[in-house]
Amino acid sequence: MEISKPLLVFFSLVFFNLSFSWAAPDPTYQSLLQCLSEIIPSPNVSAVIVSNNNPSFASILESRIHNARFNRTSTLKPTIIITPSDESHVSAAVICSQKVGFQLKIRSGGHDYEALSYTSDKPFFLLDMYNLRDVSVDIPDESAWVQTGATLGELYYHIWEKSSVHGFPAGVCPTVGVGGHIGGAGYGTMIRKYGLTTDYVIDAKIVDVNGKILDRKAMGEDLFWAIRGAGGTNFGVVTAYKIKLVKVPEKVTVFRVERFLDNNGTEVAFKWQTVGATTDPNLFTRMLLQPNMKDKQRTVKVTVMGLYLGDINGLLTLLNKDFPELRLNKENCTEMPWIDSVLCWANFDLGTSPNVLLDRNNTDTKFVKRKSDYVQTPIPRDGLESLWQKMVQNEKVGLTCNSYGGKMDEIDPKESAFPHRKGNLYKIQYSIN
Repeated sequence: MEISKPLLVFFSLVFFNLSFSWAAPDPTYQSLLQCLSEIIPSPNVSAVIVSNNNPSFASILESRIHNARFNRTSTLKPTIIITPSDESHVSAAVICSQKVGFQLKIRSGGHDYEALSYTSDKPFFLLDMYNLRDVSVDIPDESAWVQTGATLGELYYHIWEKSSVHGFPAGVCPTVGVGGHIGGAGYGTMIRKYGLTTDYVIDAKIVDVNGKILDRKAMGEDLFWAIRGAGGTNFGVVTAYKIKLVKVPEKVTVFRVERFLDNNGTEVAFKWQTVGATTDPNLFTRMLLQPNMKDKQRTVKVTVMGLYLGDINGLLTLLNKDFPELRLNKENCTEMPWIDSVLCWANFDLGTSPNVLLDRNNTDTKFVKRKSDYVQTPIPRDGLESLWQKMVQNEKVGLTCNSYGGKMDEIDPKESAFPHRKGNLYKIQYSIN
């Protein structure tokens, strides 16, 4: 079959335009490349920056987008993604983004609820920290250096590699990035025993606005105070934290109990509000409130799950005394090593290898909106009844309630930049999709 001359010209022009768009990056790319080349002593500096017409651009950007609300065609994308593999690259990125005149957004794991780490309302560069993920664990010193591009899963794995009786009081989602989690005072199932992640940061490295790399001594105590809870990217780019590890027992206990409203659900929810914050600090509990169907009727399911830093018998003795309404029994409980409890809270099946914590792939992207409140006075029973009515009307809402108290009541609110400590019974996270 012969191709007509006009059609041949058309295809030639299309091919030429596509080739030109890839072969001739825009002036912004060239300016950034030139600036970085003057600072980074490497012939491969171009490997550090990915322009928006690079075939890898979309996969790099989307690999750490966990909320589909911010992955639409209307969402402003970064002009260039910078992927540092060394602290000096971060320093160069800070200097050059200012020189070129672009805002710089910093992303660790991409789990922030409003996508502040990878979206903007004006043109910007994205500094994606995912290549900076070294974890160095020192068991004799009971400490670790962890770069901010690492995930919580990677941190937990490398601690477990070295010790079965050490852990870190961080969150339950293994793909959350260390940078945003620690910088924003993240916490997990050991919050009542040990407090927040920021309470165990003993040193850090930050690139300041001038591109200088500073440790705790060089940055001073005011800045060190600020980066522990007020957001690590508000004051520079934190590249690594030195953390103090905490002790965990050889065996811990995980449990889960579900109740519907016609099976003492309201009484369980009411009592949990005070018990969760006042019981033994070795016990953390979470209450999930979810619309559900039972016997073809809309209702609310009340789920109480927990981690106890001890054995089953100790847990049963404790909750039979403090929380008899829950009617906890041995069948609801499982003893396991602490690392297996990490997997359990991340919804992996029992027996899953800890190697799965090294998987950084993003497989769970939803359209979701989340907000939070702190509760200092228990919601009365009639208030809960009103809440059940609202939840039944809207099937796509869920409430996650995390118990506070314990160590959180002992730490001065001024100890770090995160003040929400004593006086809070629990925190509610509202989710709707």
